[in-house]
Amino acid sequence: MPQRSGDVADKMGKKVNSVGPLRDGLIKKGMLYSPAHGDTAFTVPLFDEFMKREMPDWTPA
Repeated sequence: MPQRSGDVADKMGKKVNSVGPLRDGLIKKGMLYSPAHGDTAFTVPLFDEFMKREMPDWTPA
C-alpha cells in the first residue's frame, strides 16, 4: 500500500526534504517505487508486514 512521503518523514521525526536522498537511493536500488507523485511503496508485496515482524520494537530515532 503506498504511503505519502511526508507521512513517512513525519513518522521518522524528519523533514521530508531531508529523507528525499534516502528515498531516491531506495528507489534506485529497486526496493521502493513511486506509483504517484509524493507516494512511496515497497516493490515486494507484504514487505512492510515483514519489516514489522522483524523489528517489532522499532521507533524513530
